[in-house]
Amino acid sequence: MRQFRLELEFGLPNSEEPAPMASTLADINSQIKKHDEQIAQLRKQAEELRNQERAGVVEELRKKIAEYGLTAADLKLGSRGTRRGAPSAAPKSAAKYRSPTGETWSGGRGRKPRWITEALAAGKSLSEFEIH
Repeated sequence: MRQFRLELEFGLPNSEEPAPMASTLADINSQIKKHDEQIAQLRKQAEELRNQERAGVVEELRKKIAEYGLTAADLKLGSRGTRRGAPSAAPKSAAKYRSPTGETWSGGRGRKPRWITEALAAGKSLSEFEIH
């Protein structure tokens, strides 16, 4: 029944009857454009229906919230656990090494800082930079 309704409403070919073959590239491009326009119309209709349904759901939820006296805390909204976006950065580790110019390094995450690699290449020891 749904297939029949779609055929009537949108001019879709009956699945039992094969669509006539296009004879030229221009015919095929024309058919593609026609179907793209139909798809765009269907997407627009779907978005409008979703917005209508969403408005109804929001209204229903507001009524239930008022009826039961629910708060954002009851629904676990607004506080921890609901923040979206980039994941939080890893906590900073305490510095274990300090350069003569005051730069610090925790000694474990990521690449070694340039000042450490240069000092090690010059023959210095990592223990010379330890913070006591």
